[in-house]
Amino acid sequence: MNAAITQEELVRILDQALQEVTECTAGVCLHQGDQPLGEDLCTVHITFNKGFSTSLTLCADTSLLARMAQNSFHEDAVTPEDLEEFSKEYLNVLCGKVTGAMYRATQIPAHFGQPTFYHGRYEPEGQEIQFVLTYSDEHSKGAQLIHHVPCSSEDETALDEI
Repeated sequence: MNAAITQEELVRILDQALQEVTECTAGVCLHQGDQPLGEDLCTVHITFNKGFSTSLTLCADTSLLARMAQNSFHEDAVTPEDLEEFSKEYLNVLCGKVTGAMYRATQIPAHFGQPTFYHGRYEPEGQEIQFVLTYSDEHSKGAQLIHHVPCSSEDETALDEI
């Protein structure tokens, strides 16, 4: 995504999409800040496999994702399976909104694969962080939306030599 659009515009698109989708699907208001994440985390990762060679990772406090899932499902409690299902669908909806905005900005159609859910923090191989958007809710629970790009060939060479 970074070659067809400025990083500032991409940040704006991702931020707006995340805040809108989070409020609409989960009834939670997230605000950018520098809230550190806790120790109990979940991560959802998705790769754009057509149009852009990037990926997005959402890493969040498990309690924040659980509250979002509870609100979305209108339940007092959620199972681990519910949490995973919600997290993957949430990222799907978010990426749908992002690809629509990206198409309007660049006229490049993009497609993304299936999201993958992880307990803990996940770092995709062969990719490096371009930027991180950090959020918190009104209960000081945090989330990070991380934009990854392929590692430069110099970095891959260095990794191959290790």
